[in-house]
Order: sequence, then structure tokens, then C-alpha cells
Amino acid sequence: MGKTPIRMKAVVYSLSPFQQKVMPGLWRDLPHKLGKKFSENWISATLLVAPVVSVYAYVQSYQEKEKLEHRDSCIGKPLPLNEKWCANKGWTGYHVA
Repeated sequence: MGKTPIRMKAVVYSLSPFQQKVMPGLWRDLPHKLGKKFSENWISATLLVAPVVSVYAYVQSYQEKEKLEHRDSCIGKPLPLNEKWCANKGWTGYHVA
């Protein structure tokens, strides 16, 4: 007894591109998911963000202080008679106090 081939019909399943939804579960109940993630991880986020923000604020204040220091180093000082060059401001003809 030999095996006889049986002809089978092929069934092709496909989705219409107009009926597909891309990642529907990602956007469903988003505020609840974000609130849950925040409440679970707020300590870790704080420990990560706080040093970065404090270093950034320190650098900004240091740069501003340094700018003001360089600006004020030439203003209000009398120039020598033969010299019109200020190391921090460049060539100056006069100073405004």
C-alpha cells in the first residue's frame, strides 16, 4: 500500500493594511502607566537627575561670575598715558565707569 498524495488547498491569512493598528497597547491607558512608572522609580530618577542639574547650575554660575570678573577688571581703572590696551577687553580708547 503506497501513499497517495492528497491535494490540499492553501489558506493564506493576511491583514488588510487599512485595518492594522500599529502598537495599540502602547497608547492605551498611558497616564496610568506613566504614573505607575514614576511612583516605582522616583528615587532612582532623583538620584540620577539631581547631580546632573546641580553640576549644570554650578557651571553656569561659575561662568557668569567669571564673565563679570573679566568685564569689571578693565572698567573704572585709569589707563597709563602710553597704553590703550586692556588684556581682557582689547583695544580701548576710553573707559565708561
